[in-house]
Amino acid sequence: MNKIKLSILAASLMCLLPSQLMAKPLVLGLIPAENNEEMIRTFEPMRQYLEQKTGEKIKVYTATNYAGVIEGMRKGRVDIAWFGPLSYVLAEKEAGAEAFAVGVRKSSGKSTYRSLMVVPGDSTAHSIMDLKGKSVAFVDPASTSGGLVPTYMVKKATGMMPKQFFGKFTYAGSHDAAEMAVKNKTVDAAADNDITYPKLLKKGMITEQSNRVLVYSDPLPGSPMAYRKNLSEDLKRNIRDAILYAHYTIKPTGYGDLSKYEQAAPADYQTIRDLVKQLGLTRNDILK
Repeated sequence: MNKIKLSILAASLMCLLPSQLMAKPLVLGLIPAENNEEMIRTFEPMRQYLEQKTGEKIKVYTATNYAGVIEGMRKGRVDIAWFGPLSYVLAEKEAGAEAFAVGVRKSSGKSTYRSLMVVPGDSTAHSIMDLKGKSVAFVDPASTSGGLVPTYMVKKATGMMPKQFFGKFTYAGSHDAAEMAVKNKTVDAAADNDITYPKLLKKGMITEQSNRVLVYSDPLPGSPMAYRKNLSEDLKRNIRDAILYAHYTIKPTGYGDLSKYEQAAPADYQTIRDLVKQLGLTRNDILK
């Protein structure tokens, strides 16, 4: 091939490169707070809506644990994600995540939610102290309501960390799996939140008799949407505007039954950073 043909070929490739880059889809990450297949179905209307509003092809990515979505964003394979508060704080540090929106719950008109611990309905436990030496499942080390906050509640009530206080301590992997472990009595108690618990009650998967709430936490900042900081400012603005105005076009979907999204900022999650510091948790403690 002569030099003229090579030059023409090189010029053609350079012309194709921008369109190829534009054709690369944006990846939307979902932490495994609930059953992955159900989450994909739940978030599908929002995925389609974001495609229409941003003009970008969008695909969904799920992982087997919270750390997988954080790692995906760190490596540039996840562009936008629905995080829990703790997984967001970790993604902010590890992957340059930036919170921009949080869902407002229909039931309360607020974006906050609460962690809780449940026991079988016939359990004799009436406080965290009654769970000493028992078999207990939390959700994931990087879960806020299923890991960080119940750890804080146990430490506050007993002066001990969960691994020291409980007889057997495990992670169920998702909130619904933790609830089912209580229902099936494979554990004596489990951590969850006041989003998943009423959802499973409504579906008939559990009852207040099979899964009794033992204790609630104080309100927590809601689960944020975040994008990679190094996305272009125009793209971030398009994504942010689409989410914040979604309720005018569709029923917004997310974690819990939402009425809309409101603006969120990194500063909203300082209480979570403070809890991590107060408990002395390291990166390795959380990203297991």
